[in-house]
Amino acid sequence: MLNYTTYLNPQATQWVTFVHGAGGSSSIWYKQIRDFQAHFNILVLDLRGHGNSKPKLKDTFSTKYTFDSITNDIVDVINYLKIETSHFVGISLGTILIRNLAEKHPNRVKSMIMGGAIMKLDIRSQILMKVGVTFKSIVPYMYLYRLFAFIIMPRKNHKKSRVLFVNEAKKLYQKEFVRWFKLTSELNPLLRFFRTKDIKIPTLYVMGAEDHLFLPSIKNIVNAHTTAILYVVEKCGHVVNVEQSKLFNTTSINFINTQR
Repeated sequence: MLNYTTYLNPQATQWVTFVHGAGGSSSIWYKQIRDFQAHFNILVLDLRGHGNSKPKLKDTFSTKYTFDSITNDIVDVINYLKIETSHFVGISLGTILIRNLAEKHPNRVKSMIMGGAIMKLDIRSQILMKVGVTFKSIVPYMYLYRLFAFIIMPRKNHKKSRVLFVNEAKKLYQKEFVRWFKLTSELNPLLRFFRTKDIKIPTLYVMGAEDHLFLPSIKNIVNAHTTAILYVVEKCGHVVNVEQSKLFNTTSINFINTQR
Protein backbone atom coordinates (compact mmCIF):
# COMPACT_ATOMS: atom_id res chain seq x y z
CA MET A 1 0.00 0.00 0.00
CA LEU A 2 1.09 3.58 -0.64
CA ASN A 3 2.65 5.59 2.14
CA TYR A 4 0.07 8.05 3.46
CA THR A 5 -0.56 10.50 6.29
CA THR A 6 -3.87 11.71 7.67
CA TYR A 7 -4.53 14.99 9.47
CA LEU A 8 -7.82 14.79 11.33
CA ASN A 9 -10.20 17.55 12.35
CA PRO A 10 -12.50 16.27 15.12
CA GLN A 11 -15.31 18.59 13.99
CA ALA A 12 -15.06 17.73 10.28
CA THR A 13 -17.03 15.10 8.40
CA GLN A 14 -15.62 15.73 4.92
CA TRP A 15 -12.32 14.46 3.55
CA VAL A 16 -9.89 16.11 1.16
CA THR A 17 -7.33 13.88 -0.58
CA PHE A 18 -4.19 15.41 -2.11
CA VAL A 19 -2.45 13.81 -5.11
CA HIS A 20 0.96 15.10 -6.20
CA GLY A 21 2.53 14.97 -9.65
CA ALA A 22 5.29 12.89 -11.23
CA GLY A 23 8.62 13.33 -9.49
CA GLY A 24 7.03 14.99 -6.45
CA SER A 25 5.80 13.64 -3.14
CA SER A 26 3.25 14.42 -0.45
CA SER A 27 5.67 17.03 0.93
CA ILE A 28 4.73 19.49 -1.84
CA TRP A 29 1.45 20.10 0.01
CA TYR A 30 3.16 21.56 3.08
CA LYS A 31 1.58 24.99 2.45
CA GLN A 32 -1.91 23.49 2.29
CA ILE A 33 -2.15 21.24 5.36
CA ARG A 34 -2.85 23.81 8.09
CA ASP A 35 -5.43 25.83 6.14
CA PHE A 36 -7.32 22.78 4.88
CA GLN A 37 -7.21 20.94 8.22
CA ALA A 38 -9.06 23.87 9.80
CA HIS A 39 -12.08 22.76 7.73
CA PHE A 40 -11.63 19.12 6.71
CA ASN A 41 -10.00 15.79 7.39
CA ILE A 42 -6.88 15.54 5.22
CA LEU A 43 -5.26 12.61 3.40
CA VAL A 44 -1.91 13.06 1.66
CA LEU A 45 -0.11 10.19 -0.02
CA ASP A 46 3.04 9.34 -1.93
CA LEU A 47 2.46 7.80 -5.34
CA ARG A 48 4.17 4.55 -6.26
CA GLY A 49 7.95 4.89 -6.22
CA HIS A 50 7.76 8.46 -4.86
CA GLY A 51 8.48 9.80 -1.39
CA ASN A 52 8.21 6.94 1.08
CA SER A 53 6.13 4.69 -1.19
CA LYS A 54 8.43 1.95 -2.40
CA PRO A 55 7.73 0.16 -5.69
CA LYS A 56 5.72 -3.04 -5.26
CA LEU A 57 7.60 -6.33 -5.44
CA LYS A 58 5.92 -7.22 -8.71
CA ASP A 59 7.13 -3.89 -10.16
CA THR A 60 10.66 -5.26 -10.02
CA PHE A 61 9.76 -7.30 -13.09
CA SER A 62 7.57 -4.66 -14.72
CA THR A 63 8.91 -2.23 -17.31
CA LYS A 64 5.98 0.20 -17.22
CA TYR A 65 3.02 1.41 -15.20
CA THR A 66 -0.51 2.27 -16.34
CA PHE A 67 -2.75 5.10 -15.25
CA ASP A 68 -5.32 2.56 -14.10
CA SER A 69 -2.85 0.70 -11.88
CA ILE A 70 -1.63 3.92 -10.25
CA THR A 71 -5.22 5.11 -9.80
CA ASN A 72 -6.06 1.81 -8.11
CA ASP A 73 -3.23 2.46 -5.63
CA ILE A 74 -5.10 5.58 -4.49
CA VAL A 75 -8.40 3.73 -4.27
CA ASP A 76 -6.74 1.05 -2.13
CA VAL A 77 -5.76 3.69 0.43
CA ILE A 78 -9.19 5.34 0.68
CA ASN A 79 -10.78 1.88 0.92
CA TYR A 80 -8.39 0.90 3.71
CA LEU A 81 -9.23 4.11 5.60
CA LYS A 82 -12.95 3.56 4.94
CA ILE A 83 -13.29 6.94 3.26
CA GLU A 84 -16.51 6.61 1.28
CA THR A 85 -16.29 9.96 -0.49
CA SER A 86 -13.68 12.68 -0.72
CA HIS A 87 -12.88 15.93 -2.44
CA PHE A 88 -9.68 15.51 -4.44
CA VAL A 89 -6.94 18.09 -4.97
CA GLY A 90 -4.23 17.43 -7.54
CA ILE A 91 -1.29 19.17 -9.13
CA SER A 92 0.16 18.56 -12.61
CA LEU A 93 0.09 14.82 -13.45
CA GLY A 94 -1.88 14.26 -10.25
CA THR A 95 -4.85 15.93 -11.96
CA ILE A 96 -4.86 13.18 -14.60
CA LEU A 97 -4.99 10.53 -11.88
CA ILE A 98 -7.86 12.31 -10.12
CA ARG A 99 -9.79 12.62 -13.37
CA ASN A 100 -9.19 8.93 -14.07
CA LEU A 101 -10.34 8.00 -10.57
CA ALA A 102 -13.50 10.05 -11.12
CA GLU A 103 -14.11 8.17 -14.36
CA LYS A 104 -13.70 4.76 -12.71
CA HIS A 105 -15.34 5.58 -9.35
CA PRO A 106 -17.54 8.68 -9.76
CA ASN A 107 -19.46 7.91 -6.57
CA ARG A 108 -16.27 8.36 -4.52
CA VAL A 109 -15.47 11.88 -5.81
CA LYS A 110 -17.40 14.85 -4.40
CA SER A 111 -15.43 17.47 -6.29
CA MET A 112 -12.08 17.95 -8.04
CA ILE A 113 -9.61 20.79 -7.68
CA MET A 114 -7.08 20.69 -10.48
CA GLY A 115 -3.95 22.80 -10.00
CA GLY A 116 -1.65 23.19 -13.01
CA ALA A 117 -3.94 20.73 -14.77
CA ILE A 118 -2.71 18.72 -17.75
CA MET A 119 -5.58 17.99 -20.12
CA LYS A 120 -3.86 18.40 -23.49
CA LEU A 121 -0.33 18.22 -24.86
CA ASP A 122 0.35 20.98 -27.37
CA ILE A 123 3.05 20.72 -30.05
CA ARG A 124 5.76 21.92 -27.66
CA SER A 125 4.71 19.39 -25.01
CA GLN A 126 4.65 16.56 -27.53
CA ILE A 127 8.13 17.43 -28.78
CA LEU A 128 9.29 17.46 -25.16
CA MET A 129 7.82 14.01 -24.61
CA LYS A 130 9.46 12.64 -27.77
CA VAL A 131 12.84 13.94 -26.60
CA GLY A 132 12.28 12.16 -23.30
CA VAL A 133 11.25 8.90 -24.98
CA THR A 134 14.35 9.00 -27.18
CA PHE A 135 16.85 9.63 -24.40
CA LYS A 136 15.16 8.22 -21.27
CA SER A 137 17.32 5.09 -21.10
CA ILE A 138 20.68 6.62 -22.01
CA VAL A 139 20.68 10.06 -20.35
CA PRO A 140 20.70 10.34 -16.54
CA TYR A 141 17.09 11.05 -15.66
CA MET A 142 17.91 14.14 -13.57
CA TYR A 143 19.26 15.90 -16.68
CA LEU A 144 15.95 15.26 -18.42
CA TYR A 145 13.93 16.21 -15.37
CA ARG A 146 15.79 19.51 -14.96
CA LEU A 147 15.22 20.25 -18.65
CA PHE A 148 11.50 19.51 -18.40
CA ALA A 149 11.16 21.54 -15.20
CA PHE A 150 12.83 24.55 -16.84
CA ILE A 151 10.68 24.36 -19.98
CA ILE A 152 7.45 24.03 -17.97
CA MET A 153 8.50 26.64 -15.36
CA PRO A 154 10.94 28.97 -17.15
CA ARG A 155 10.56 32.29 -15.34
CA LYS A 156 12.50 33.70 -12.42
CA ASN A 157 9.45 33.62 -10.14
CA HIS A 158 9.03 29.89 -10.94
CA LYS A 159 12.44 29.04 -9.51
CA LYS A 160 11.16 27.95 -6.08
CA SER A 161 8.79 25.45 -7.70
CA ARG A 162 11.51 24.18 -10.05
CA VAL A 163 13.93 23.62 -7.18
CA LEU A 164 11.30 21.91 -5.04
CA PHE A 165 10.36 19.44 -7.77
CA VAL A 166 13.93 18.76 -8.83
CA ASN A 167 14.91 18.05 -5.22
CA GLU A 168 11.98 15.67 -4.82
CA ALA A 169 12.80 13.93 -8.11
CA LYS A 170 16.30 13.16 -6.82
CA LYS A 171 14.65 10.59 -4.53
CA LEU A 172 13.66 8.53 -7.58
CA TYR A 173 16.09 6.39 -9.51
CA GLN A 174 16.62 5.80 -13.22
CA LYS A 175 14.50 2.65 -13.60
CA GLU A 176 11.59 4.21 -11.72
CA PHE A 177 11.77 7.36 -13.84
CA VAL A 178 11.66 5.24 -17.02
CA ARG A 179 8.57 3.36 -15.79
CA TRP A 180 6.75 6.60 -15.14
CA PHE A 181 7.90 8.17 -18.37
CA LYS A 182 6.45 5.29 -20.35
CA LEU A 183 3.03 6.49 -19.19
CA THR A 184 3.32 9.13 -21.91
CA SER A 185 2.30 6.47 -24.43
CA GLU A 186 -1.18 6.49 -22.83
CA LEU A 187 -1.53 10.25 -22.53
CA ASN A 188 -2.95 11.48 -25.83
CA PRO A 189 -5.93 9.09 -26.12
CA LEU A 190 -6.70 9.38 -22.41
CA LEU A 191 -6.62 13.18 -22.38
CA ARG A 192 -8.65 13.32 -25.59
CA PHE A 193 -11.34 11.24 -23.88
CA PHE A 194 -11.29 13.46 -20.77
CA ARG A 195 -11.66 16.61 -22.89
CA THR A 196 -14.58 15.13 -24.79
CA LYS A 197 -16.54 13.84 -21.81
CA ASP A 198 -18.20 16.20 -19.36
CA ILE A 199 -18.17 14.04 -16.25
CA LYS A 200 -20.66 16.27 -14.33
CA ILE A 201 -18.57 16.34 -11.15
CA PRO A 202 -17.93 19.88 -9.81
CA THR A 203 -14.43 20.82 -10.94
CA LEU A 204 -12.30 23.85 -10.17
CA TYR A 205 -9.24 24.44 -12.34
CA VAL A 206 -6.67 26.66 -10.62
CA MET A 207 -4.12 27.69 -13.23
CA GLY A 208 -1.23 30.12 -13.27
CA ALA A 209 -1.51 32.87 -15.88
CA GLU A 210 2.08 31.97 -16.86
CA ASP A 211 1.36 28.23 -17.26
CA HIS A 212 2.03 28.62 -20.98
CA LEU A 213 1.95 24.93 -21.92
CA PHE A 214 -1.35 23.94 -20.33
CA LEU A 215 -3.59 26.96 -19.63
CA PRO A 216 -4.96 27.42 -23.20
CA SER A 217 -6.48 23.93 -23.32
CA ILE A 218 -8.06 24.35 -19.87
CA LYS A 219 -9.83 27.49 -21.05
CA ASN A 220 -11.41 25.44 -23.86
CA ILE A 221 -12.45 22.66 -21.48
CA VAL A 222 -14.15 25.06 -19.08
CA ASN A 223 -16.14 26.54 -21.96
CA ALA A 224 -17.34 23.06 -22.93
CA HIS A 225 -17.94 21.39 -19.55
CA THR A 226 -20.96 22.57 -17.59
CA THR A 227 -19.66 21.86 -14.08
CA ALA A 228 -16.14 23.25 -14.58
CA ILE A 229 -14.86 26.59 -13.27
CA LEU A 230 -11.53 28.25 -14.03
CA TYR A 231 -9.61 30.48 -11.63
CA VAL A 232 -6.50 32.06 -13.14
CA VAL A 233 -3.78 33.20 -10.73
CA GLU A 234 -1.81 36.17 -12.01
CA LYS A 235 2.01 36.23 -11.92
CA CYS A 236 2.08 32.48 -11.36
CA GLY A 237 3.33 29.46 -13.25
CA HIS A 238 2.55 25.76 -13.24
CA VAL A 239 2.80 24.89 -9.54
CA VAL A 240 0.12 27.19 -8.19
CA ASN A 241 -0.11 25.59 -4.75
CA VAL A 242 3.52 26.54 -4.05
CA GLU A 243 3.89 29.86 -5.88
CA GLN A 244 0.59 31.37 -4.70
CA SER A 245 -0.38 29.14 -1.78
CA LYS A 246 -2.72 31.57 0.03
CA LEU A 247 -4.78 32.26 -3.08
CA PHE A 248 -4.81 28.57 -3.92
CA ASN A 249 -5.96 27.60 -0.43
CA THR A 250 -8.64 30.26 -0.08
CA THR A 251 -10.08 29.67 -3.54
CA SER A 252 -10.07 25.89 -3.14
CA ILE A 253 -11.59 25.85 0.35
CA ASN A 254 -14.34 28.27 -0.70
CA PHE A 255 -15.10 26.08 -3.71
CA ILE A 256 -15.37 22.93 -1.57
CA ASN A 257 -17.64 24.69 0.90
CA THR A 258 -20.02 25.65 -1.89
CA GLN A 259 -20.44 21.94 -2.71
CA ARG A 260 -22.15 21.20 0.59
